[in-house]
Amino acid sequence: MGAPRGAAAARSGTNPGVASCRHGASPGGEGSTRRVSRALTRHSGRNLALSEQHNPGQDVVATCAACWLSTREAQERLHEDQSLLAEANTALAEAGLKLTKEMPIKHMAEVLIEDIGYAELGSKVKRPLEGIKIAGYVGCQTNRPFGIAGESFENPKYLDQLVETLGGDSIPDYEKKVQCCGGALTFSEPEKSQEMVKGLIEAAYDHGADLIVTPCPVCQMNVEVYQDQINQTYGTQFKMPVVYYSTLMAVAYGRSAKDAALNGQVIPAKRLEAIAGK
Repeated sequence: MGAPRGAAAARSGTNPGVASCRHGASPGGEGSTRRVSRALTRHSGRNLALSEQHNPGQDVVATCAACWLSTREAQERLHEDQSLLAEANTALAEAGLKLTKEMPIKHMAEVLIEDIGYAELGSKVKRPLEGIKIAGYVGCQTNRPFGIAGESFENPKYLDQLVETLGGDSIPDYEKKVQCCGGALTFSEPEKSQEMVKGLIEAAYDHGADLIVTPCPVCQMNVEVYQDQINQTYGTQFKMPVVYYSTLMAVAYGRSAKDAALNGQVIPAKRLEAIAGK
């Protein structure tokens, strides 16, 4: 389909094709969290300044939900807090950088839906995902606090519409579509994260889903790769494929199973493999 017009990644000084990523929370209490938050804001400001320098006039587009969210939040804080902006620019001046204007920061889903549109996306479909019932798991970060223009925070429909655009059967009333998967709790408190993931998968089965699709790479990983551990803990028999939304698009647009990276699934998405093999 080609790169979206105006899309550009924020570039680091040593590797101009890679955005430098810093996001997370501090366990050290409110004061510590505030200091870390200011540091993260300055770091995101550096990414924006680098992108502004190397790609003037272009959008910054992220495929990682957490990167998109932290960068959007940093831009908002820098816009609202002039002392923080001055502090960031003082630090950036050491590297010959300066934040001088706001740049549009978008998640790739925003680009696909708001800039390209469902009609254009649908016109590229060569192998409709017919007969596959797909639960659209939006997750929490790509939905709040910014989200897709005009969408409900509680029940966003853009992923359902994308599934339908690609010829699949969506599940608009999938009630877990914006629940958190636990994120980094997977590593620090896995039992809590796995309990959350269990609910996500059970709801998908309850709605008769053949697979789950998500626009968040961390959600895709958490909901797919820990199903064996969840089965051992709860005595369940989950084997629900979970795919990144670009995988659906690749198959619908006629790419092979290998090109769509279906061979990288921990739980094989056999219904998609069958369509890709046609």
